Amino acid sequence: MASLKKIARRSFLVGSAAILGGVAFGTFKYHQPAPNPLTPGEGKAVLNPFVFVDQSGVTLIAPRAEMGQGVRSSWAALIAEELDVDPAQVTVIHGPAAKAYYNSAMMAEALPGRGYNASDFQHSLGQIVGNFSKFLDLQVTGGSSSMKDGFTRMRLAGASARETLKEAAAQRLGVARALLETEAGYVLAPGDVKLSYAELAAEAAEIAPQEAELRPAAQWKYIGKPVPRIDMTAKVTGTAGFGVDTRIDGMKFAAIKQNPHFGAGMRGFDASAAKDMAGVEQILDLGDAVAVVGSNTWLAQQAVDAIDVDWEPATYPGSTEAIFAEIEAAFAGSANSTMRDDGDVDSLPEGAELIEAEYRLPYLAHATMEPMNATALYTGDALEIWAPNQGPTVVQKAAAALTGLETEAVTVNTTFLGGGFGRRIEVDYTNRAVQIAQQLKGTPVQLTWSREEDMRHDYYRPGAIGRYRAAVKDGKAVMVHGKIAAQSTTQEGAGRMLGLPMSGPDKGHVDAAFNQPLAIPNFRVEGYIAKPMIPVGFWRSVAASFNGFFSDSIIDEMAHKAGRDPLEFRLELARAEWEPAAKVLETVRDMSGWTGKTPAGIGRGVALVYSFGTPVAQVIEVADRDGDIAITKAWIAADLGLVVDPQNTEAQLFSGLAYGLSAACFGEITFDNGAVEQENFPDYDAMRMPSMPAVEVTVLQNQKHMGGAGEPGTPPAAPALANALFDLTGERARELPLNKRFSFV
Repeated sequence: MASLKKIARRSFLVGSAAILGGVAFGTFKYHQPAPNPLTPGEGKAVLNPFVFVDQSGVTLIAPRAEMGQGVRSSWAALIAEELDVDPAQVTVIHGPAAKAYYNSAMMAEALPGRGYNASDFQHSLGQIVGNFSKFLDLQVTGGSSSMKDGFTRMRLAGASARETLKEAAAQRLGVARALLETEAGYVLAPGDVKLSYAELAAEAAEIAPQEAELRPAAQWKYIGKPVPRIDMTAKVTGTAGFGVDTRIDGMKFAAIKQNPHFGAGMRGFDASAAKDMAGVEQILDLGDAVAVVGSNTWLAQQAVDAIDVDWEPATYPGSTEAIFAEIEAAFAGSANSTMRDDGDVDSLPEGAELIEAEYRLPYLAHATMEPMNATALYTGDALEIWAPNQGPTVVQKAAAALTGLETEAVTVNTTFLGGGFGRRIEVDYTNRAVQIAQQLKGTPVQLTWSREEDMRHDYYRPGAIGRYRAAVKDGKAVMVHGKIAAQSTTQEGAGRMLGLPMSGPDKGHVDAAFNQPLAIPNFRVEGYIAKPMIPVGFWRSVAASFNGFFSDSIIDEMAHKAGRDPLEFRLELARAEWEPAAKVLETVRDMSGWTGKTPAGIGRGVALVYSFGTPVAQVIEVADRDGDIAITKAWIAADLGLVVDPQNTEAQLFSGLAYGLSAACFGEITFDNGAVEQENFPDYDAMRMPSMPAVEVTVLQNQKHMGGAGEPGTPPAAPALANALFDLTGERARELPLNKRFSFV
């Protein structure tokens, strides 16, 4: 990746400093823009950390990681919309670790409330609170927040750039700026005068950035329309730079072996079988792990596998059953949260029929296609890291703390990510590379984890238990009382990321359970926090991944108990609570041709889950194939309020479904003697092409505020499939993965 400081020395950055801070309330310090991380050169101005124009054209410094979700292309479209250039003309590079690139949208999610019924004032408050991310150095990609974070900021940067370039042209030509227009990277003046942005850059550098109004939606050329992915050519031709593609002169390669018992140390090791193996250059003691440095990754891996290590034992329950017993024990304590408590759930309404159900979901690995890896070069007074990561400032701070360097002495280069799903917000894999680099002072070293090491040293999606009591009367839902127990991703994962103690009611722990847009008069959801045991972290859709299964499964059971069509039952509840939720159900009903009746050998299930600001309804169809089950068709309807790129959004919803189906059918991390039993894809399977259903996606834009795209497609997949299996077989699945009870084609 090009050096940002070198780029800045030959470049002119344009934009509005106002996009970096708050614009409504607060102190001066609150509004003060974050420092620009890019260094100006002599005679050049660096006015904004997002966009610059030089002799090569327009470049966007995108601070969000590209991990297949298309964020670079969509952010380029936002810039291009106001700057009057084709998105394909925008060069995009990832920004450095810097306060200026904070994610303003993620903090807003922490505000109390259900989300779907938030007022304009609450949304405005969320935007203000979001700017506090600047003080936390929260430069992260996640939470389905990239478009919400960049939608206004990127357009303001493009608009200010456009007007500043026009002002430069106006001063050169001696005409009023109002007489000038822009088109395709040029400023157009009366008399057929045409000046390129590149030739105006140097003059524009001497002009204060101009403020500009954003264009109305009626004038948009790119927003709301499919834009070709600007990273597609590189990925198709194999020239895209992922973490494992990093190559630096003199680089060495390393492999690692870590204790399979989380948090435990190493008593010692015997490397006699490895030291004379081909390609081995060094064997390193990392204190609680051992690494081999060699001439290539494969030889280093062969050698580290040959090392005999005496590991310390686990300090937590050793078996899956014992771990879940501890999760279950959390119910005996006090609830951490009661985020929804409507009506009375303690007494059963007279004449109501009661349903009691317990659901159990396993721990899950992220299983990214590109295993954990990082490259590091330590010189003693500086450190440079190349890594596929979701949080450059998080990586930077951790590395600085590990080495004793100032954060400014640590440079983080973010490559393409071969899958993230929340796994790469963690810093364990970058810290390990730094540890090795410290022992190879002056030599760049690339550490690549084996698939087995990756699978057995994840920060897992928590295992969870949902206990529900529900009641129906006269065909109506009258009561739902849910209790949810699991380890807390907020307390453990966010605590690691921010370096802060996390306490108080954990809203994220019960996400997609307490905030389902369903009008049920007696509705309570309680969250119970299990003690830390297995390392847990952010897994695609986080707690919504298990709460969506709990909350929709109980609704399906209620519908059948009431003798109602499951889709119409949900639709009645949604219409009375929030119209956009009803609309996605109506849309998926019409897309699938839902009648509520299926022929012999066919089953259909529906699910509705609201998460990350987006209601998503899915219908899944299954078929009996001589005793095995084929997942044949799936329909998705989602309402994101405003969609930057509908084609890319459809792809993300499809991806979310595929990820959710993989987990629903096959995903399970189990434990024996404190160690993860799964080691590779053969024992942690995923959906393959022949088993994926035909998928149809419809994206709606009815709700007032923008929702997320990357994660909301995952939570409805498991309940929709389980509900379809019930329709087909009459067997109610209350535990995942489903391949424990059903055989899939």
